[in-house]
Amino acid sequence: MHSLPPKKSQHYRIGTFGLLCLVLILFFCTGNSCTAADSPPSIVPVDLQCEYLSNPLGIDVQKPRLGWTFETTAPNERGQHQTAYRILVARSPEQLTRNQGDIWDSGDIKSDQSIHVVYGGAPLKSQMACYWKVRVCDQNGAWSPWSPPARWTMGLLTPSDWSAKWIGAAPRFVKFEKLPPPPQALHDPWLRKTFTLNQKPEQAMIYIASIGYHELYVNNRKVSDAVLMPAVADHTQRARYVTYEITDFLQKGPNVIGLWLGTSWSIYPLYKSDDKPQTPIVLAQAEIDLPGGNHQTIATDQTWKTHPSPNLLLGTWMFTNYGGEYYDARNELPDWAGTGLDDSNWKAAALYQPRLTLSAEMLEPNRRIKKIEPIAIKDAPDGAWRVDMGVNFVGFVEIDLKGKPGNLIEMQFSEDPGKMITHKLHSAYRLGPTGRGTFRNRFNYASGRWILLKGLKYKPALTDIRGYLVRTDYRRAGWFECSHPLLNKIYDITLWTYENLSLGGYVVDCPQRERMGYGGDAHATTQTALNAYHLGAFYTKWSQDWRDVQGKDTAWGLGEKATQQKAKESGNLPYTAPTYWGGGGPAWSGYCITLPWYLYRHYADTRILEVNFDTIQRWLAFLETKSKNNMLVRWGGQWDFLGDWLWPGAEGVNGDTRETLFFNNCYWIYNLQTAARIADIIGQPTAAEKYHRRAETVAHAVHKEFFNPKENSYVNNFQAYLACALLINLPPENLRPAVWKRFEDEILIHRKGHFWGGITGGYFIVKNLLEFDRPDLLYIMATKEDYPGWGDMLRKGATTLWEAWDGRNSLLHSSYLHIGAWFMEGLAGIKPDPQHPGYKHFFLKPAVLKNYDLNWVKARFESPYGLIRSEWSRQNRTLHLKVSVPPNTTATCYLPTSHPASVKEANRPLKQVQGLKHLRNEKDRAIIELQPGDYHFTADF
Repeated sequence: MHSLPPKKSQHYRIGTFGLLCLVLILFFCTGNSCTAADSPPSIVPVDLQCEYLSNPLGIDVQKPRLGWTFETTAPNERGQHQTAYRILVARSPEQLTRNQGDIWDSGDIKSDQSIHVVYGGAPLKSQMACYWKVRVCDQNGAWSPWSPPARWTMGLLTPSDWSAKWIGAAPRFVKFEKLPPPPQALHDPWLRKTFTLNQKPEQAMIYIASIGYHELYVNNRKVSDAVLMPAVADHTQRARYVTYEITDFLQKGPNVIGLWLGTSWSIYPLYKSDDKPQTPIVLAQAEIDLPGGNHQTIATDQTWKTHPSPNLLLGTWMFTNYGGEYYDARNELPDWAGTGLDDSNWKAAALYQPRLTLSAEMLEPNRRIKKIEPIAIKDAPDGAWRVDMGVNFVGFVEIDLKGKPGNLIEMQFSEDPGKMITHKLHSAYRLGPTGRGTFRNRFNYASGRWILLKGLKYKPALTDIRGYLVRTDYRRAGWFECSHPLLNKIYDITLWTYENLSLGGYVVDCPQRERMGYGGDAHATTQTALNAYHLGAFYTKWSQDWRDVQGKDTAWGLGEKATQQKAKESGNLPYTAPTYWGGGGPAWSGYCITLPWYLYRHYADTRILEVNFDTIQRWLAFLETKSKNNMLVRWGGQWDFLGDWLWPGAEGVNGDTRETLFFNNCYWIYNLQTAARIADIIGQPTAAEKYHRRAETVAHAVHKEFFNPKENSYVNNFQAYLACALLINLPPENLRPAVWKRFEDEILIHRKGHFWGGITGGYFIVKNLLEFDRPDLLYIMATKEDYPGWGDMLRKGATTLWEAWDGRNSLLHSSYLHIGAWFMEGLAGIKPDPQHPGYKHFFLKPAVLKNYDLNWVKARFESPYGLIRSEWSRQNRTLHLKVSVPPNTTATCYLPTSHPASVKEANRPLKQVQGLKHLRNEKDRAIIELQPGDYHFTADF
């Protein structure tokens, strides 16, 4: 999994021949599309994006942001950058081909901006299709050809655009424990509508919001390969609608639209309200354009018909009981969504009136991403078979089955080799009249490595069983490999774990037991994830979830000792979003500040700072109500006010310890400091000064209360607490060296080189060492193969990272993914510059470690501007460093060397090389400013 991609992303590669053709067009075309220049363009725009997405359908942002990256036509040249652009947006592809931007023609804009360019044309209306392209002018004044065209469409922007009504089946969810289900059990309902079209449509879109998952069928064909749609939202107030294009599925004459609803989130206890039932419901509206300017709307209402499907939920969709699915093939109707079915015995759909805000689903859908094949099938007790899938994973399974009609085959899922079932995850299939069938997940997902098959009278073949990783279909952005096999394995298992946690537009703590979007756990995953995947849309959606859940009933603990407080506090936040449920503390809710800051850091997204600033202010105001004498005080119940969580040997909850009091006050300072930066960036100087001064005041009080001068330390000397203090500059300047020395001693001497932190504290250990350029200490901790450590998990057979260092509880968890950020930002040294975010300017600080067994590193990262490369190797006493700086950016390279005068690029002294400037030397490094281009440095080392 750690193998590197081709040097150019396959997702949008034009190819050498294509680039040559584009350049030749420049000299032969006439009119507005291009202008002759003395030299061919050095860059062309590619990979057009709208709100982080490729060709999105049904968005509801009325001033969407557009962006593009670059490919170079002259890879051996340097300094390629954009000096101007022109965007055309048209109502039709034909107008765009004629270079007519009837919606927006930006004109020639002198600017190097190529990301987050705000649409500036005519007001966008519901259902509008927008076709667009861009061309750019390079540093030589040469204009590129127009990019290939892209598209976005608008959704239904106002409530008055909706004529559809919420519908569903009449039965409500009934809990049951054993199969067969009782007669009143809620089957995942089918809904269908038959209608006639007098003409073949020219264009047809359907907009679908559902509480609970849905699948769309038109004329008995499934419309999309997306699964588990829509992404999870706070269904106490919001439903997101998904837009599907169905033109090619419709026909002249009779048609059927079928909706298959899954129970799932419709019965989640914390979404229960008096305005909607405990059953899946849907709102759907098809807008169909016909020849001659005719139009037809098909919308959900009481004329739709419903019937129970063969599928139903096992479990209660809550903590420790997400269960699985039961499918009874005896009840199949093969043509249930087709025109040939007689639905006269189907019941009329029930109408509902939930009070929900509708908004567009604006992120990549969930899809089957990777096929997983079993490696072994062994006998199990009582005539069962145990299937080993070879890896712990989350997603769907397909199992081909045969036997006597009516036979029941049960499946139990386990992530533990010593347990036949974990976390009550189980499914079942009852064979239909043919005695053959295939179980496949539809509205629930499994998690585990082993599948126990019960009731099967024969040993299945390996080819009978297939697994599929299911997650949000974001693209890969980063690749890493190195000479150290253990580090490659840690990198791979870290990313594999993340992919198994990121389903449905948020990151869960664990996919089997809880499925909650914990903010504390997200500190351990976000920086790692942004260094590996394109996640702008994904995290923008999750930030909306955090805004939604603010100010509700407070989450004052879960245990018997917890107190309940029903009074709503405006700024308070639960510890999970959009799921509400779960324990935590300030470092969980305070993710509402960390998340938008990281999106700004990686994508230069100021809008995300602006839209979240009210949430940030309200959260910080809430914390003020929980402070006394310039420090936070303990509040809440047993599962509130948690600090670091699950460090090695941790036992029980920790809300009442002095260490937690220290940690949470440090985190408050961290929140205040980050909020001050955000306020400054978005033009809120008064707020910036307020938060900056408040952070200083609190820091003074916290240092005075907790500093131990005898130890040059804080509280119990744990790495996490010292790292947190150093990161926020808690020690006065004259004490920082001593505290750093104590921190190093804690790692190297007291913990013998082992990592000693949990979910939130571990985040600060990694972040502190990255911020202050100490990859050597992380290397020592990461390469340990005994307890506690990532190597210890791998040595014990882990294929995903665990919840606890010792393997208790969940074996697929978000706890320790923070190490993943170190590979890209530490060892490869590709780091964004906070002063020029989004990699407009970035740092290359490769960690070429002396006296350690690491001989080479190769890394690539797809930034918002294009591909960044960092590859280094040590050959005898010579360092080789190959780096790539994408067009429209600059970089500062910190080149390790024992002899700065020995540094050469392509075997030439730096003074003779174009595209770079040798700034200075410091601490065994040559500091070199780089223009866009590819470089190969050598230096004595």
